[in-house]
Amino acid sequence: MFPACFSQPNTLSSTSQPPQNLITCVYQIQLWDSPTYLTLTWSKTLFSHSLTIHAPDLFSITISLYPSTFSFFRTRPGSKSIRLTHHHRRQRIKLYWDFTRSTFADNSAEPHSSFYIVISCNNRLEFFLGDLVDELAKRWSGLAVARQVFLEPTLLSRREHVFGNKSYVSRAKFLGSKHEIGIDCNGGVLKVKVDGRTSLVIKRLAWKFRGNERIYVDGIEVEFFWDVFNWVNDGDTDNANGHGVFIFQVGDGGVWPEMVGPEKRLMRKSLSSVAAGGGSTPMISPSPSCSSVLQWAEESNDSGRSSCSSSTRSCGSSGGFSLLLYAWNKD
Repeated sequence: MFPACFSQPNTLSSTSQPPQNLITCVYQIQLWDSPTYLTLTWSKTLFSHSLTIHAPDLFSITISLYPSTFSFFRTRPGSKSIRLTHHHRRQRIKLYWDFTRSTFADNSAEPHSSFYIVISCNNRLEFFLGDLVDELAKRWSGLAVARQVFLEPTLLSRREHVFGNKSYVSRAKFLGSKHEIGIDCNGGVLKVKVDGRTSLVIKRLAWKFRGNERIYVDGIEVEFFWDVFNWVNDGDTDNANGHGVFIFQVGDGGVWPEMVGPEKRLMRKSLSSVAAGGGSTPMISPSPSCSSVLQWAEESNDSGRSSCSSSTRSCGSSGGFSLLLYAWNKD
């Protein structure tokens, strides 16, 4: 029996929640020589733009990137110190960031270039994301910066909320190669496109609203899972509201992160809009691990991974990657 996490259509209309661009990335980093999962959630609406940085049981902060749509209110380079007790010792974590000249492709919440995010522990650099290496070294001279440490951090999973009408687009890296992922749902047919080329076609979607197939991206084997029950529950996939769930999984998969900040609020507001409209409120957790398609993805893996809890933790080996898409229909 599939869980009821996605058993009711969650309508997202202009009266309940304005469309957002929400992207959550989970990286594996080292803090005090111990592996830690770091979650970055990029959120953009018509009037706000923010980044939430979350490390389970350690810290969580939100940085406002664009408090206003007017360019002269853009954020300035900043930093924040956090003092913690770790193994009975006082430790200091410091975060540095600069989004002053950041560029964003296709109205994405996530910057494309000209930015940096840094996390250091006791003046030792542990995490770097971005491309402004020289700017970082000039502005924060007290930080022990060695150029050999500026390697791209290990990305375990990427979760994105995409909004559209029958067509949805995302971008992701599979083993270092960037690709554009397209999903089209029209006339009871689901099409998956990679870099504009059709890789998979699912027909008779009313009967095949959940499933999984194998596709290849530049010779890389990718397991694709889908759950569009919300879209076909009323028998009309062309006019269905709510969201579909899609997973692209490489290797053993990545990490399913807990929903925090604006992403958690988005899911709660979508549920409250259903209740306000007189519908029954579905059982849902702020963690995506309750989704039937996510459990299916876990159980189908040959390594026999167990189901994840609501806390951020590893689902198997760190050699995998998962792209998780929540596709929301807009009226």
